[in-house]
Amino acid sequence: MEPELRFTLNGRATALRIAPDTPLLWALRDTLNLTGTKYGCGKGLCGCCTVHIDGEPARACLVPMAVVAGRQVTTIEAVGTDAVHPVTRAWIALDVPQCGYCQPGQIMMAAALLAKRPDPTDDDIDGAMAGVLCRCGTYHRIRRAIHLAARYRRGENPAV
Repeated sequence: MEPELRFTLNGRATALRIAPDTPLLWALRDTLNLTGTKYGCGKGLCGCCTVHIDGEPARACLVPMAVVAGRQVTTIEAVGTDAVHPVTRAWIALDVPQCGYCQPGQIMMAAALLAKRPDPTDDDIDGAMAGVLCRCGTYHRIRRAIHLAARYRRGENPAV
């Protein structure tokens, strides 16, 4: 029998009996049926599977469940579906996605960036977001949305 691994997932205590070397991505998608976190490359290069572990962005395809034990994991289901979240509001306001496949990773990276840098420069944004590939090339809309999300976080309500 597999060991029971306990962690907090999107604010809720969670326990799974799962092999400790199972990648977090597959635990989320296959065991917990949280399919918002996408599989892209399986090597941590594309960023589609980005989640937050204790508030830091991490590639779920590379993180074994043993590392998650006792920690807090936040997925796109907790951020990207919250229409009040500044990043989600900005993404919707500017119609950022084209195909949308990379958007969970983009949103999770943007949220992590804004948590550390509430008023990021273009260079801050480009540096933070460089690890999440967009097949459609919507980088200019992503950058604009992050700037808009920063304004929302400050309590501004700018016209778009």
